[in-house]
Amino acid sequence: MTIDALIELLSEYREQHGPDAEVRLMTQENWPFENRIAGVTSGSEMNEASEEDPSEYFDDQDVAEDAIVYIVEGGQICYGSKRAWETCRDC
Repeated sequence: MTIDALIELLSEYREQHGPDAEVRLMTQENWPFENRIAGVTSGSEMNEASEEDPSEYFDDQDVAEDAIVYIVEGGQICYGSKRAWETCRDC
């Protein structure tokens, strides 16, 4: 999924559910959980961090391609539903 596709899809949901709708991360289709979103990062940010202070990291290799954006999972809120995968809209 591209950033433009994600933004477009989220904009549609914002119009339907309002700007204060909570966004959660649904994980593990076979045993689904709803999780808070801790934040967003990118491969380039992770790779730059390992270059700035390599003593904090277990290895000195790049962890990801620079142009990948990650939605980072926060704490678990509750069990989820497998229906999320049946009803999700692909971009």
